[in-house]
Amino acid sequence: MSQFYEMTLPIDSRDVDGRGYCKAGPLLGHLQEAATQAAEHGGFTREIIVKRYGAFWMLTRVWYRLERPLHWGENLTIRTWHRGGRAATMYRDYDLLVDGEPVGECVSIWVLVRASDRKILRLESVEELQNTGGGELCKIKKLTKLRLPQEMEPVCHRRMQYSDTDINGHVNNCRYADFVCDAMEMQNLEEDKFLSQLQIGYLAECRPGDELEMRLGQEGDMHFVQGMDEEGKSRFEASVIFGEVLP
Repeated sequence: MSQFYEMTLPIDSRDVDGRGYCKAGPLLGHLQEAATQAAEHGGFTREIIVKRYGAFWMLTRVWYRLERPLHWGENLTIRTWHRGGRAATMYRDYDLLVDGEPVGECVSIWVLVRASDRKILRLESVEELQNTGGGELCKIKKLTKLRLPQEMEPVCHRRMQYSDTDINGHVNNCRYADFVCDAMEMQNLEEDKFLSQLQIGYLAECRPGDELEMRLGQEGDMHFVQGMDEEGKSRFEASVIFGEVLP
């Protein structure tokens, strides 16, 4: 038996760019909300996890693929489930639909982190996760660490601000998608292109006051963005593939 959660929401004016396409950051925000609501319905809410385990969920990697741009005014249905807790990581899968037609998919990896010392906990002990997985719906795609090109060119700096933070006090995962798009100057993207695939690896937390140097690289049709801190440590790494907008 599979368990999944489904929600439908409009792509509104806050989500889109000048072409009326849903931006990467807002899309990740909708996926994050779907995961939050799925946890509510599954019985492993933030409140329960904090109270019983003194921990919270942290996203470590996310990847999505769109077959076409999502447009302003469309109603997006997100269907999501998890693959069960194994060792220290839990995969969560998503299907994206508009008017019942598949338009994309997403895969993410989560860990349970103890709030006091940021130690990653093993998931076998989390009783609330038992028998709540997606069963036959589960995807087989695995997310591996990105291999960046040797040549990565610095393009700009970004200081983390209060407005970037979330309930955990660190920069929210959705904001990194905005950092990626800004570093790539997406406003200059060709009219017949759109952001079709995005993967982000979250390597270390960022907080207000931290400053990252954004670096760009490319191999074939894959573009890379890296955020380096002042000590030369990589805080996040991302890959982007652009697709063609069909008539």
